[in-house]
Amino acid sequence: MSRIHDVGGMEGFGPVDPADDGLPFHPDWEARVYALNVALLRQGAYRLDEFRDAIERLPPSVYLDSSYYERWFAAIEQLLGRKGVLDTGDG
Repeated sequence: MSRIHDVGGMEGFGPVDPADDGLPFHPDWEARVYALNVALLRQGAYRLDEFRDAIERLPPSVYLDSSYYERWFAAIEQLLGRKGVLDTGDG
């Protein structure tokens, strides 16, 4: 089954901007999200395949309206909530 992240071959997303400024992160919070993910993976809080699956399971509207690292943060929050590590306030 195709999920929203499978946009290869879909039309209507506009041109890809090939400009590369060489920076891995733009706002500082992106580097923090990256570091948080690395730390949680190393501690065994979740596995890399779980992280990728969590990104791919984001609702289409969230996935398309979020930046790359916003998706990472949403996936981390989802995983930690599901595993009982983080109280997401859902109940």
